[in-house]
Amino acid sequence: MVNWRVTATTIYCDAVDAEVTLMVYKDRSARCTAYNRKYGENIKKEVAKELKKKGKILGRELRCEGQECSSVIEYRDKLFAEEEAKVKS
Repeated sequence: MVNWRVTATTIYCDAVDAEVTLMVYKDRSARCTAYNRKYGENIKKEVAKELKKKGKILGRELRCEGQECSSVIEYRDKLFAEEEAKVKS
């Protein structure tokens, strides 16, 4: 088995029109650092205004999907599928 504790990647997040960092841990937990740091439940007024302004320009609502967003889940599942494939080969 691959010996690791945490891995991360930075992706472009269409939901907030910005780059965010996704982290996956060996225990299968995963999170988006931008959710806690910037776009989460305690979003600052200036960040919310920025998202609203960008959304108007793009013609759609920009809103963080939270810790269970599809990008976080897909990245986690991809990593563990790759690890499982290595173990089987």
